[in-house]
Amino acid sequence: MLTSIVSRQWLLGALTAALVAVAGWVIPFHAQSTEPLIYTDAAAPIERRVSDLVGRMTLQEKVSQLVHDAKAINRLGVPAYNWWNEGLHGVARAGRATVFPQAIGLAAMWDTALMREVATAISDEARAKHHEFVRRGQRGIYEGLTFWSPNINIFRDPRWGRGMETYGEDPYLVGRLAVEFVRGLQGDDPKYLKTVATPKHFAVHSGPESDRHTFDATVDERDLRETYLPQFEMAVREGGALSVMCAYNRYLGVPACASPLLLDQVLRKEWGFAGYVVSDCGAIDDIYQTHKLVKTAAEAAAMGVRGGCDLSCGDTYKSLVESVKLGLITEADIDVAVRRLFTIRFRLGMFDPPASVPYAQIPYATVDSPAHRRLALQAARKSIVLLKNEGQLLPLKAGYKTIAVIGPNADDEEVLLGNYNGTPTSAVTPLQGIRARLGSSARVLFEQGTDWADNLPSFEVIPSSALRTTSGGRTVPGLTGAYFNIRGQSTSASWQSSTLTFPALGDTAVLTRVDPRIDFRWLDRSPDPQLPDDGFAVRWTGELVAPETGTYQLGGVGLSGFRIYLDDELVVEYRGNHESNKKAKAVLLEAGHAYRLRIEYFNRHADARFQLFWSRPVRRLEEKALAAARQADLIVAVMGLSPRLEGEQMDVPVEGFKGGDRVDLGLPNAQDRLLHALAGLGKPLVLVLLNGSALACPWAVEHVPAIVEAWYPGQAAGTALSDVLAGDYNPAGRLPVTVYSSATQLPPFNDYAMKNRTYRYFTGEPLFPFGFGLSYTTFAYRNLVIPAQALAGQPVAVSVDVENTGTRAGEEVVQLYVTDVAATVPVPIRSLQGFERITLKPGEQRTVRFTLAPRQLSLVDKNMQRVIEPGVFEIAVGGKQPGFKGRADAATTQVVTGRFEVTGSTYSVR
Repeated sequence: MLTSIVSRQWLLGALTAALVAVAGWVIPFHAQSTEPLIYTDAAAPIERRVSDLVGRMTLQEKVSQLVHDAKAINRLGVPAYNWWNEGLHGVARAGRATVFPQAIGLAAMWDTALMREVATAISDEARAKHHEFVRRGQRGIYEGLTFWSPNINIFRDPRWGRGMETYGEDPYLVGRLAVEFVRGLQGDDPKYLKTVATPKHFAVHSGPESDRHTFDATVDERDLRETYLPQFEMAVREGGALSVMCAYNRYLGVPACASPLLLDQVLRKEWGFAGYVVSDCGAIDDIYQTHKLVKTAAEAAAMGVRGGCDLSCGDTYKSLVESVKLGLITEADIDVAVRRLFTIRFRLGMFDPPASVPYAQIPYATVDSPAHRRLALQAARKSIVLLKNEGQLLPLKAGYKTIAVIGPNADDEEVLLGNYNGTPTSAVTPLQGIRARLGSSARVLFEQGTDWADNLPSFEVIPSSALRTTSGGRTVPGLTGAYFNIRGQSTSASWQSSTLTFPALGDTAVLTRVDPRIDFRWLDRSPDPQLPDDGFAVRWTGELVAPETGTYQLGGVGLSGFRIYLDDELVVEYRGNHESNKKAKAVLLEAGHAYRLRIEYFNRHADARFQLFWSRPVRRLEEKALAAARQADLIVAVMGLSPRLEGEQMDVPVEGFKGGDRVDLGLPNAQDRLLHALAGLGKPLVLVLLNGSALACPWAVEHVPAIVEAWYPGQAAGTALSDVLAGDYNPAGRLPVTVYSSATQLPPFNDYAMKNRTYRYFTGEPLFPFGFGLSYTTFAYRNLVIPAQALAGQPVAVSVDVENTGTRAGEEVVQLYVTDVAATVPVPIRSLQGFERITLKPGEQRTVRFTLAPRQLSLVDKNMQRVIEPGVFEIAVGGKQPGFKGRADAATTQVVTGRFEVTGSTYSVR
């Protein structure tokens, strides 16, 4: 009898292991229990399943589930799960993926339907990748289904380095796009979630990056309700977002991740949020380490959970057992958070047979599939904004025999991808796209011309001619690579990059070979079948021989960590998952001298890549660029910024930049000098800008005939750009931000009050207004129809006729703005309250209709209540904002205006 029981137990255990390995379905093993396991019953209501599972956990087990890298509870059949996953504009940091334009570029499309398609493609790839990882037994960081996207903070100031991650400066535009992105990520199945979207960072958060761990954002309730909250409310109430990430900073003195006002009163009680709140990484640590509101981790952890933050990205919540012992929090408080988290895991189907979860059937072939590549191209095309086109230089006419493509962004793949990005199978740079489209009819020359900025050089992979090692008793080009299996070794003591530890490699390698160049993108593969893709390391050894004497920038790029030694001295080190993974240091090398070179690289999740690079000491970049430009009939200058200049809290040793933010809004000085020199040649000149934030280039606006804004356009960048330049695609992107002439037009960066910020409150003359963009055709607006009067609390219908009056088919972004003319409190100059992107053939006309909901006519009154006041409202409908003079009047579209009166008494809006 005992033998039979043991055999059954062994068989059940073996079956469980097989199911986990093959499909990710986990069942518990209770050898001596006959108690019904309700949580294993896929037909039982989720609430009962969650209560049953949580009720079986010890306090220690519950606490282990409140951190982002939740551990397995083997006795209950609960697998490990890492809640940290990124999907801002494609599945990120998880190997091969389709990379769409950076978020600010997606916003420039002004296209809600396409935003939903993009998000759906991202969630398709996320599901496919997750189930493939689970089949391989991988449950690590960036391999799950809970995505910390989208970033819907208001891009209130162009100096903020992370503004590229957002959908711009307008709450309505951001909110409408966020709703579609959330819906596309989470799916529409009535029972199961496809993935989980996490709008962030709730709520008053937009730099400065260097102060984010200590800053107290202070704004009045009107700015809070009119600018900083609406897009989050839309994402939650309309989009159905089931996760929200709270911010690092304080709001009105209270940490955003422990704020009863934000997380309980507003988010849960006012908006009915039913999901979980996750902290930004280390934000709970900040409560006692940098905000210094309490003295210990146990106090900070208790403050976070009691304030409404359910999950900590970080380690501080591990102190919650101590918090309970000290009486700072009860186990019942912890149960609330644990139940919220497991409700999501059950809704994701993690405890059900994969066959019953429809999203588990998405094939891995969907990742970077041809259909998704076409979608990336479509998005990139739609994101491009034509800012200036003097003399109709664009689209390019036939007859250019030689084209010079100049600039640091012309042939650099990294700058296409922005940040929080995946890695495409292939990416098309602007140079490659121009050569492919125009190279058959014209000679295309290329020179970099300049670095991105003074003290920020561009790099090249070190050629094999500068590397040498010994193989078979002979000296050969390259380095000797010893490859190690480190799966199972811990390389992370905490989430923080500063505490990541390097694995012990030892002397026994799985594989040894000579690698001629160190330029690898293994992505979601491993270097060899003998090695796992989520746990291997490489030690390269040999010698480095420089071709000329001088100061080189020597470094590497690669996740998860690497070290570079020169003559046994550590030169460069990177170990992290949050900071920039491109590191370099200046070293003096003597020509012909052989320096001992050792590189140690390790990879701990399925996104393996490493490059060894340098920047040479003497390059004569500008001289070569001007020589090429003199030979050309047309110059295309591809300039702008780089994720190495703007981004999340990073060290940028460049004038005009600080901590990832910008101090100066113009082109970096090095590029500005080159642009002046190119314009001085008197040749037809097109300036293409790649950047994540608005560039103030008033000199270029005066002296360069054509300017194209392309953002960080993703993997299809070059093809999309060349299509626009050649006229194969008629651009129709619109600015999701205001482009100012300089930072002097703005209040101090750390002032969160909205006065004189964004188009809604800015009283000056911008370089280019929010919503601006040109076309190769023209559009006329007629027959604006609005009621003369509308009763307060009733919807208002608006319609207008739009006609393509040009000779080309084109897209138009119809924009509707509302101004409360008779408001009794301060209100925006105007607010976007409707938009639609339409396509019209030459001569074609369409009637575009909008319905203004009562809330869209409301304001926050002197009592801080949202109401509709009776009075006059002005409506403006067109392809741009009304009221701008100068350059904006050169637009290829129009605006029509009208007024109506709201009657009745003041009406309260919920």
